[in-house]
Amino acid sequence: MKKILDDKVNVVVYQEAKTGNVECGDTYYIYKNDDYLLFAIADGLGSGPVAKESADIMPDILAKFPDESLDALLARCNEQMLQKRGAAVAIVRADLKLKTISYSCVGNVKFYMYQHETDKMIYPLPVMGYLSGRKQKYSTQTYSFTEKDIFLLHSDGVDLKSPKETLKKASTTECLYESVLGVIKHGDDATFIAGSLL
Repeated sequence: MKKILDDKVNVVVYQEAKTGNVECGDTYYIYKNDDYLLFAIADGLGSGPVAKESADIMPDILAKFPDESLDALLARCNEQMLQKRGAAVAIVRADLKLKTISYSCVGNVKFYMYQHETDKMIYPLPVMGYLSGRKQKYSTQTYSFTEKDIFLLHSDGVDLKSPKETLKKASTTECLYESVLGVIKHGDDATFIAGSLL
């Protein structure tokens, strides 16, 4: 479990590889500075080393160009997918000064944010498909957040039956982490990032 905790955010990460594989076909990236929190998950198609090769493109791009727009980052990832298996990639940026959170995704990496104050669940729909090097559409969606809002980003190895109830019942990031860990079916590539904005 990787964890980032300070006066602005509390984030934890879980990852496991498919049974029988040494390497996970998912990868994740987290970066935080005074202005924003940037995090992402890439789910390489298939499993094992070939999937990991595609997924590993994402953290390299985000580390080099963290200030670029989410759609520009996805486009850079897409360019590097030529001749590779391909990957579903979701990128999220929480602007800690403007109090906004933005999500852009191609593929089935899901993002949820529950707002306790209004009992509202935010679930932006991803763009269907995956990054493969072919021309692709991107769509960044931006929402306001307030203190104590809780969020979850996960690959398709995590199958939540009741996302809203799971997030609503989680009073802390650690509670959400344990709840999700308790319901996932172990044995497949699975990655999730759970967090709250303090």
